[in-house]
Amino acid sequence: MAYEFERYLNVRSAYGASFGPEGERLSFLMDTTGVPQVWSLDAPRAWPEQHTFYDERVTFAAFSPERPELVFGMDEGGNERQQLFLLSDDGSIAPLTGEPSAKHRFGGWSHDGDRFAFASNRRDEAVFDVYVQGRDERGAEATRVFEGDGWLKVGGFGPDDSRLIVTEAYSSFDQDVYVPEVDSGELTHLTPHEGRVRFQSPNWGPDGGIYLVTDLDSDTLYLARLDTETGDLSTVEDGGRWNVDGVAVDEESGRVVYSRNVDGYTELTAGELVDGTAIDAFPAPDLPKGVAGGVSFDPTGERFAASATGDTENTTVYVVECETGETERWTNAATGGIPRDRFSSSELVRFESFDGVEVPAFFTLPEGASGGVPVIVDIHGGPEAQRRPSFNPVKQYFLDRGYAYFEPNVRGSSGYGREYTHLDDVERRMDSVADIRAGVEWLHERSEIDPNRVVALGGSYGGFMVLAALTQYPDLWAAGIDIVGIANFVTFLENTGDWRRELREAEYGSLEHDREFLESVSPINTIDSIEAPLFVLHGENDPRVPVGEAEQIAERASEHVPVETLIFEDEGHGFTKLENRIEAYTKIAAFLDEYV
Repeated sequence: MAYEFERYLNVRSAYGASFGPEGERLSFLMDTTGVPQVWSLDAPRAWPEQHTFYDERVTFAAFSPERPELVFGMDEGGNERQQLFLLSDDGSIAPLTGEPSAKHRFGGWSHDGDRFAFASNRRDEAVFDVYVQGRDERGAEATRVFEGDGWLKVGGFGPDDSRLIVTEAYSSFDQDVYVPEVDSGELTHLTPHEGRVRFQSPNWGPDGGIYLVTDLDSDTLYLARLDTETGDLSTVEDGGRWNVDGVAVDEESGRVVYSRNVDGYTELTAGELVDGTAIDAFPAPDLPKGVAGGVSFDPTGERFAASATGDTENTTVYVVECETGETERWTNAATGGIPRDRFSSSELVRFESFDGVEVPAFFTLPEGASGGVPVIVDIHGGPEAQRRPSFNPVKQYFLDRGYAYFEPNVRGSSGYGREYTHLDDVERRMDSVADIRAGVEWLHERSEIDPNRVVALGGSYGGFMVLAALTQYPDLWAAGIDIVGIANFVTFLENTGDWRRELREAEYGSLEHDREFLESVSPINTIDSIEAPLFVLHGENDPRVPVGEAEQIAERASEHVPVETLIFEDEGHGFTKLENRIEAYTKIAAFLDEYV
């Protein structure tokens, strides 16, 4: 039996777990209604209760440590201007921020549950300040405790609620950590450094230190302790070949969970801090092979919740006993009635690029493939993202329809060390596009693949990669799918959200100093070379890659090849509403049926 695309897009995800103050209730986000909403349950696989009923997506939910209430976030039409709301135990919902033109990034509850912190660009759209607000206060009553001049994120209240962790990002690979005093605003800069260094995932520890991951003097991320009095940094767990890419600490019990990204697969380790310098590891949890994260400790620190997914496992929430590693699935995220044995697993492969660089990729063949099958080359965004073995209903649909699927992690991808990530910076931008060509040439050598039916698909920066591949190597492609992609780096940087411009210029080059180069690598300026039919999709409210990028590439490309365009008025950077995703991907399937 063949299942329609709509069935695959109805495969559900459950994630973003948070334990209630008594440790008996677990909140989480699930998209049963078509967009993520807040749900909860009080026992493994119990019937869950839905708490929010919006047409817009809920972006996170975090229980108070002392009361049966939680804060959640929501934007409008994908505009990413997240507002904060308080969901009380009686089901009532109160808006906390009320500044619809500004972004609000939640920074955690105080230990007594009376206040919460957040970062917002309500004063100046281009920069973020840090605020503290009482749970009974609304909107303008929030107190600004630190005035910033860049991209700020709050990492939580200190042990006595008198201090906060604040991270400032200059680029995806360069951050600083500060500790402001809540009452006085006095600021301590803990991580002065030269060059680009990552300081990420900071957590307060039981000893008043901050535990985080960093690549200071290292090619990969490692787990370290940052002394808040001296600024001294000490290694707790070495990165080795693979990044330690996240950490969660329960500051009262000293329990810690950290994740290591091993060739895209998550290895999750739970343990107990020993004198702040080492971890006494517990037995490993029994989670699906794939990707795991979103750790939330219960109030005792004896258990933690985490989301996990794999090639054939849709995202769901598990609860792990720290000391034993005993793992229990708590949520039932449905598969749309599709048997799990219909889902296919990927193979981790590597191919050599034009200059000898080895490029990793995930490659999946449809069941029974023997020769001459079409293949979709799905290129991730970022550009510092990484394609990992997580569940993808779009991929599974096309596999079931007889397509092979190829997901390269070209140079510039994260997960393989600092050096690999910087191989595509600024003037080396097109080397990553050459990696795509090398990947297609590798596919040509596979007897199962039809070399005349190769499709390029990608979103965001991956959309740029699609357009660049179609115009730089036009003879390789049968069709291209550009989803919220960049067509012109100059107009993209001119029109992207003010709060993002500096971060993106650090990666791509600046309008002031690199305009000529940016124009030279923009696909809009080589569109005359395109030979493959193109489908362009975008969200009208996209604050990252403005919709003008789609409009200009569709107009210019249509002078040379067949072009289809689909713009959603109620979406932003990607498609979150189920009805829109169904329309988008069924039309993509029909487009490929016609041309591939």
